[in-house]
Amino acid sequence: TEEIERGTYCDSSAVANPCAPGRQYYGRGPLQLSWNYNYGECGKANGFDGLRNPDIVARDPVVTWKSALWFWINGMECNHGNTDEVEDRVRYYREYCKQLGVSPGNNIRC
Repeated sequence: TEEIERGTYCDSSAVANPCAPGRQYYGRGPLQLSWNYNYGECGKANGFDGLRNPDIVARDPVVTWKSALWFWINGMECNHGNTDEVEDRVRYYREYCKQLGVSPGNNIRC
């Protein structure tokens, strides 16, 4: 649930999602949410303070999975030529849905 090689991952140019003092935005969760701008936006979309409390992504199981699903559909890899990464995510998503006994739906790609 947490990256082994932890770094700060603070992009000071992300003024809409400024780094909180003493916080690190290394990879957490099943899809390794990282960087302050991702923690900030994911928190806004899912109702938690990702900038001041990034550890919640590794500690709260509901937030953990919400962050993974948010990251999977955030479009970062869409239209950027990262076909292998997109296909990996689609495959994993389908497998998780199968294990949970739910339909993945029809709109699972960019």
